[in-house]
Amino acid sequence: MREWHGHCHRCGDKPFSYTMSRFNTELICGPCETKELAHPDYQRAADVELAAVKRGDMNFPGIGKPKDL
Repeated sequence: MREWHGHCHRCGDKPFSYTMSRFNTELICGPCETKELAHPDYQRAADVELAAVKRGDMNFPGIGKPKDL
């Protein structure tokens, strides 16, 4: 996981909380997460990540961030 330095890795905002992207290892703010949740490939990214974790890959890098996020 990447280190958190107080700024969203995607938009640069300074949120009070953050989460990790489902598409890659970026640590993102709430508004960026909301955009991700609405993306048509979000469920596929979540399913592929879950499959990786189930097979023991706890450092799965994600499927890659779509260009439109």
